[in-house]
Amino acid sequence: MAELRTDRLVLRRWRDSDLEPWAAMNSDPEVREHLGDLLTREQSDASVARFQAGFDQRGYGFWAVQSRATGEFIGFAGLDQVDDGMPFSGVEIGWRLARSAWGRGYATEAALAGLAFGFETLGLPEILAVTTAANLRSRGVMRRIGMTRDPADDFDDPTAPEGPLRPNVLYRIARGAPD
Repeated sequence: MAELRTDRLVLRRWRDSDLEPWAAMNSDPEVREHLGDLLTREQSDASVARFQAGFDQRGYGFWAVQSRATGEFIGFAGLDQVDDGMPFSGVEIGWRLARSAWGRGYATEAALAGLAFGFETLGLPEILAVTTAANLRSRGVMRRIGMTRDPADDFDDPTAPEGPLRPNVLYRIARGAPD
């Protein structure tokens, strides 16, 4: 599995030492605001097991993200297959950071590394990103990394309950798209 390095970040395989800070992120209402219910420690640990299995099966997935300066685990970023049951298919990019890492450009930096890996190493023709319509921070990252949105692609997430998590937006970027 490839380890990706940027100026400030390392995107790497998950370690046992990541489980505690990952669980803390998943029990933080602000981090989970656009994602749904808080996760128990067991659910959080199971998500890491799924991320690892994705890497083992496909050679890509969601990397743990750490600060190069401090070695601190700050979240995840990477690529995954779009879930079954969505009104589109393909590979999507995603990220989630601890609140202490917000507002520093880390999500954009990690996402750009993920896009480069997807296009240059995997040869993907297109990468997608999805978030709730109300998640303005993630939508900002999507625009900063060169993704575009066609409102005709917006959809209601069939797995979300009625409410603010249901309306979703879809962003896209094709290989070779201008920066």
